[in-house]
Amino acid sequence: MNISVVIPLLNEEESLTELHDWIAKVMQSNRFSHEIIFIDDGSTDKSWTTIESLSQKDNNVKGIRFLKNFGKSQALHAGFDKAKGDVVITMDADLQDNPEEIPSLYNKITKENFDLVSGWKKKRYDNKFTKNLPSKLFNWAARKTSGVILNDFNCGLKAYKNNVVKNIDVNGEMHRYIPVLAKNAGFTKIGEQIVKHQARKYGETKFGMDRFINGFLDLITIWFISRFGKRPMHLFGALGVIMFTIGFAFAAYIGIDKIFFHTSGRLITQRPQFYIALTTMIIGSQFFIAGFLGEIILRSKENKKRYLVKEELNIVLN
Repeated sequence: MNISVVIPLLNEEESLTELHDWIAKVMQSNRFSHEIIFIDDGSTDKSWTTIESLSQKDNNVKGIRFLKNFGKSQALHAGFDKAKGDVVITMDADLQDNPEEIPSLYNKITKENFDLVSGWKKKRYDNKFTKNLPSKLFNWAARKTSGVILNDFNCGLKAYKNNVVKNIDVNGEMHRYIPVLAKNAGFTKIGEQIVKHQARKYGETKFGMDRFINGFLDLITIWFISRFGKRPMHLFGALGVIMFTIGFAFAAYIGIDKIFFHTSGRLITQRPQFYIALTTMIIGSQFFIAGFLGEIILRSKENKKRYLVKEELNIVLN
């Protein structure tokens, strides 16, 4: 199979039929063998009914329905798990991603041998102050922190080799950082392509300003995990050594000073250096304990399912 199109959605019943028809037209005109996987992330409208109807008319349509809203990252994870195409395309269901971009993205993967190609919505139709400016700041911070040079980390329109999506773990709200996850997994040939951005035709956006705050927090998380996720003791142990050394130095100083120089002076407990030494040595010990606990948790953790599927359509077990 040439292409798997993975589409996470939440309450997008108005756009699904139009999106399906548009994708099907592109696939037919380019003679791509394909599948369209809709992941209903706990919609409360008639999105799932629409997906059922589409699957009855088109065997290429597959559906996964979550028991409740688990988030876009979990929806993508479920779609990636089922995808069988040589190239996996992700896009949003709100018609803001243009299916006409699929052939060029596919060619970049198959002919130019990219591991991942991310869309760049250079010209956007979103509000400049509430979405465009925060997005630029967010993308700048993501580039500086991750070392992945992309202009638009948030673009939902991306293309992947199949083995990329099978070997990355998208969880929490890390869908924004899939290129970073891919890089950390060893897939370093990451490209970018300017894509058309469509104005939203139906409904309202499901994301508010809080997504940028969460995005920056997730950026710190992914930086920490990529650097120390498999060796937490390297960070906490180093901090522990530094703090303990500072505390020990102060303790040695006031001890030597009391024994050899100011034997009849004020008590050690009346000197501020005593409390500095005590505090830093305690903090150093706590950092060591945190490092040990991190190592223990890392070695004993179990992979738990992060979402519950209510029902599936046309899904064949691998």
